[in-house]
Amino acid sequence: MKSKIVESPAAAVADIADGASIVVGGFGVLHGWPSSVLAALRDRAVRDLTLICNTPGFGPLSPQILADKHQVKKLVASFGGYPYRKTPIEEAIGRGEVEFELVPQGTLAERLRAGGAGLAGFFTPTGVGTDVERGKEVREFDGRRHVFERALTADVSVVRAHAADPAGNLVFRGSGRNFHPVFATAGRTTIAEVDELVGLGDLDPEHVVTPGIFVDRVVRATLRMTRDEVIDMVRQIGRTAPDAGGLPGIPPDLMAMRAAALFARGSVVNLGIGLPTLCSNYVAGREIMLHAENGFLNYGPFPEPGSEDVHLYNAGGQLVTALPGAAFTHTCDAFAMARGGRVDTIVLGGFQVAENGDLANWKAPHMSAGGVGGAMDLAAGRAELIVLMYHTSKDGQSKLLRRCNYPLTAIGCVSKIVTNLALIEVIPGQGFFLREVAPGIGVEEVQRATEAPLRVAPDVREMRFD
Repeated sequence: MKSKIVESPAAAVADIADGASIVVGGFGVLHGWPSSVLAALRDRAVRDLTLICNTPGFGPLSPQILADKHQVKKLVASFGGYPYRKTPIEEAIGRGEVEFELVPQGTLAERLRAGGAGLAGFFTPTGVGTDVERGKEVREFDGRRHVFERALTADVSVVRAHAADPAGNLVFRGSGRNFHPVFATAGRTTIAEVDELVGLGDLDPEHVVTPGIFVDRVVRATLRMTRDEVIDMVRQIGRTAPDAGGLPGIPPDLMAMRAAALFARGSVVNLGIGLPTLCSNYVAGREIMLHAENGFLNYGPFPEPGSEDVHLYNAGGQLVTALPGAAFTHTCDAFAMARGGRVDTIVLGGFQVAENGDLANWKAPHMSAGGVGGAMDLAAGRAELIVLMYHTSKDGQSKLLRRCNYPLTAIGCVSKIVTNLALIEVIPGQGFFLREVAPGIGVEEVQRATEAPLRVAPDVREMRFD
């Protein structure tokens, strides 16, 4: 058997030409990027690239290094930008220098899986009634609308794995599996960057996730982050969205505690990035199984300082713990759990919620590109959807509206809203019902902060945190 190991990242990309389409694996956090190969592409100075990835990320080890050198012509991704930081590629999108195609996270993974499997495409409920639907075929199946999504392939796939043998068989560690096994199938040439090279026969076939038939070249990583560097990056990312900036009501930890109390014992719960991640600290002893769309099932709270495992992280990039019975999957299977109805409750942040339950949480006016991540796919699964957000913006503008005026994430999906001021239920055909008020907050104050009509439940009470 001819070895697929190449001597260097530069050798691995030596034949990649201007105008190539490149799939880049990684969830966009920590050390999951094929950074050595990305650096070799930067140094090779290939231009007019079409970059296909979950997110271009940020920092010196991410695909942003290609945007820094103006090598990207088009970005196909779930994130083009972020609410709380500017990146080179988002700025280029805003200037019209880079074309941006927004693809929901689960849809992106399935399009690449379909392409790698030789399929033409598929129908999905994800994105119905949103900008994602525009210009695409829509059909109704079993009384529900679905959007047709074309399969996606590329000239090259670049993925990251923990170890490989000369045959190209790949194994992964922890959350590092995420998109890589699926993305590896979609390139006409697939390059795997790995931390370790082992001999032929040294990998247990039972542990191989990506068979070498999908891999053409293997190269050992030359750029790596130390454990301390990873932990420092996590601190820079932060554990929640920015604070309330002086808004009245309860603080984020109590908002998360109240939201977590809504979870049924024994349920499966997905926590979105930002404020929802705090809910993981308030589910102990209730047999709650936390689900992350990067392929981590049954994770636990944040680890104590000094006990962090850098291979265990949630969808927001925060280091977490693994509970007994935990499992790792690739991202397609993680989204199959959500769309297929096996996730009971989803908690997402929000920019706006309409009285009919529409949610907008992926793009605000100050963002050039926006980032939908997995929210559209998660909302398509018909789980109970709780929105955890501040009741108003920092300048006092209500986020609970008659109609959303930001681009929609999903239509009619929201069940409950927990804010710094109140717990509100969305009742189909009737709108917002005020169930609880935060300590020290009156009903009138909640009504003033709510732009849409607000009905007050006869048994409205003050929130309890016991």
